[in-house]
Amino acid sequence: MVIGAAQLDDLVKVLRKDGYATIAPTTRDGSIVLEEISSAAQLPLGLVDDQQPGAYRLSKAKKPAYFDFTHGAQSWKQFLFPAKEKLWSAHKTAEGFQVEASIDAPKYAFIGVRACELAAIRIQDKVFVEGEHVSNGYAQRRKQALIVAVNCRRAGGTCFCTSMDTGPKVKDGYDLALSELTRKGVHEFLLEAGSASGQTILKRLTGRPAAAADFKAAQKASDKAAQSMGREMPKGAAKTLANHLQHPRWQDIAKRCLDCANCTLVCPTCFCSTTSDSTSLDGQNAERWRTWDSCFTLDFSYIHGGAIRRDGAERYRQWMTHKLTHWHDQFGVSGCVGCGRCITWCPVGIDITAEVRAIAKDK
Repeated sequence: MVIGAAQLDDLVKVLRKDGYATIAPTTRDGSIVLEEISSAAQLPLGLVDDQQPGAYRLSKAKKPAYFDFTHGAQSWKQFLFPAKEKLWSAHKTAEGFQVEASIDAPKYAFIGVRACELAAIRIQDKVFVEGEHVSNGYAQRRKQALIVAVNCRRAGGTCFCTSMDTGPKVKDGYDLALSELTRKGVHEFLLEAGSASGQTILKRLTGRPAAAADFKAAQKASDKAAQSMGREMPKGAAKTLANHLQHPRWQDIAKRCLDCANCTLVCPTCFCSTTSDSTSLDGQNAERWRTWDSCFTLDFSYIHGGAIRRDGAERYRQWMTHKLTHWHDQFGVSGCVGCGRCITWCPVGIDITAEVRAIAKDK
């Protein structure tokens, strides 16, 4: 189906009528952020982003479009795997302690999910749902989530999803997919259903049947994005890093790295966390909270006797080799989806693709 751009608000209204909290990109503080919206008018119409190592800027586009930016620092991870989440609470009774699981599971509709981000969600599914230990909160939120994907028609300066085989066109795992079309002054969206839920929503919208020319235009736009990636991950990255664990480049990176953990915080696949317990002063109540953590912090590898990874080179190597090498053994896929956030939001502009390329030169 093809709908006019003005009808995009109809989709938002249908989702909200079905009880979904509609989460979509909007703008705040000069950046693209993900927040709940109540109208398509809140989408960042007419904005594009310029992303380079350690640099991010929004500017007005020559031709207004809703999704011609790539993404901001935030990912959909923050809604499925919140940065801070109460796992359980306990209350003292006459018989002992009564423990209650705490599951906060809003019914989300994600609007504007990119192909790389959809791949990241699938990776998080492997961690929190498909493994031996299931995260009940994540599983419930994921089960209820409805995904409206968007096919990219431009790539950012730090994007490299093509070389990771995760984009720029979505393949599966979505309920609805949008392809934005602007042709001869006409602004439209090609809508494709990827699930029974998506098909049901599609039937409630008004539009015209999609023609071959619409699919051709959408594919042409995706091909253009694929050919304009700002970065490329060198082939054989997993083997390259596994064979160079003592490479001097790790020390060179450490001299530049601030150990700020920005790369892990903006990464849509990183899942490291820690837990903390608290008890009320009267001993009647207790809680356990889970919060995001990072392998870049000194305490992350602390065990009896001290931290295992004491310097920045060891911590950066742990992050990079886990993501690009060991994830293949652990989960069967790479832990990187090529979104480029770690490059853009690194204060000193460390480029993960450039570092692999530098190490690969030493055969």
